[in-house]
Amino acid sequence: MKENSLLTAYQEQPNIWDEMFHANRIRPEYRNFVAAIENLPNAELARKDELARKLFMSQGVTFTVYSSGEGIEKIFPFDIIPRIIQHAEWLHIEAGITQRLKALNLFLKDIYHEQFILKDGLIPATLIYSCPQFLREMMNVKVPHDIYTHIAGVDLIRDSDGQFYVLEDNLRTPSGVSYMLENRSITSRLYPDLLPKNNVQPVRKYPELLFRNLLDLAERHVSAPTVVLLSPGIYNSAYYEHAALARLMGIELVQGSDLVVNNHYVYMKTTKGLQQVDVIYRRVDDEFLDPLVFRPDSALGVPGIYAAYRKGNVAIVNAMGNGVADDKAVYCYVPDMIRYYLGEEPILKSVPTYQMSDPDLRKMVFERMDKMVIKKTNESGGYGMLIGSSATEQQMQEFREAITQDPRSFIAQPIISLSSTPCYLNGVLQPRRVDLRPYALYGPRGIDIVPGGLTRVALQEGSLVVNSSQGGGSKDTWVLGPEN
Repeated sequence: MKENSLLTAYQEQPNIWDEMFHANRIRPEYRNFVAAIENLPNAELARKDELARKLFMSQGVTFTVYSSGEGIEKIFPFDIIPRIIQHAEWLHIEAGITQRLKALNLFLKDIYHEQFILKDGLIPATLIYSCPQFLREMMNVKVPHDIYTHIAGVDLIRDSDGQFYVLEDNLRTPSGVSYMLENRSITSRLYPDLLPKNNVQPVRKYPELLFRNLLDLAERHVSAPTVVLLSPGIYNSAYYEHAALARLMGIELVQGSDLVVNNHYVYMKTTKGLQQVDVIYRRVDDEFLDPLVFRPDSALGVPGIYAAYRKGNVAIVNAMGNGVADDKAVYCYVPDMIRYYLGEEPILKSVPTYQMSDPDLRKMVFERMDKMVIKKTNESGGYGMLIGSSATEQQMQEFREAITQDPRSFIAQPIISLSSTPCYLNGVLQPRRVDLRPYALYGPRGIDIVPGGLTRVALQEGSLVVNSSQGGGSKDTWVLGPEN
């Protein structure tokens, strides 16, 4: 029961799954943590909260919001109360993501080669060919080890029934993993003895696993292949992450101007001359990667890099053209992909999704727009989205008009409540909505998923939008080990 003043002030919300409480009782996975903090003076929790802020500030853990008038960089908001996941629940999540990633990877190989899934009529060909991220330049390109989805961030939400649902797949240049690592580092400072006492599984192996997978992709038989991280530069919203990952892996952080292609090989400019590059972990979007093939006005990429990749002289992570698999209009076919390619039933549920190119579904959604989330199929970061329950009639009408003009670019989903978790805000525990983004690494040796992920928090009261660009924050995610 809630007896401490910190806990008694907390109000569970009706019809919403609370991660820590159920019917005024603490869930088993949280009991050890709550026992450790419930008798702490409020001043001590306030001190921890302030310490976390100072650590994030001193270590420069930032993200960029281009539309903000407050300056380019912002400190990433962090909540000191961890989100805790039972071991059995994690095993279910891990199995579901592994299954999903295998199917999506097979889909990408198929769609850029034989296209059996289109010929068998499981997915409309027009849906694929109308996707802006479907790259005809990738047709019949041999991808190293047939792996397209080397790094994936799969967004999960928990509905009021307690079940996890996949909200969307991120298969292009998924971001946020550095915040997962930094959150754990900060939590280790705040609660140094609680992580081992709770048998919390480590996430620190992520850079090591990623670097191993990158090395495994090198075709050149040398003792130390050259791996680089290609960033758009300091003005990119995720530049902190690019720099952090390069540092943790011990590889060079480069921009397009640091690389040059000669005779279909990629080289890095160094003070000792040109050095051949074997593997590129790129954080530059497809359309900016090679101005000779894609956008000619791009100054972020490397002229000729596509031809070097096509010839097999350099590996690029993730593969180009992956956006066709995480297009929100293609999302609703992923359960069919799992059955088609793997012969299995989906382990993780998908959110019901309505394509606006279907006139009957469009009519239904227009009539029930106050109960729907409308999303643009190729937007991210919480942009291009309307949550009907909090939208004005004018906003809904604007979306109706936009959908009518270009129905292929929109999908609709029923509003999922999103689970809530206690957050320490203004000296008290308050419920806020969360999602979870685990990170999966797919290499020649198989799929690795570090036990944890980025729990994103909608810090604004009543909000369902967890994206940092829309005022969201994050918290550490504790996955408990098996019970002894």
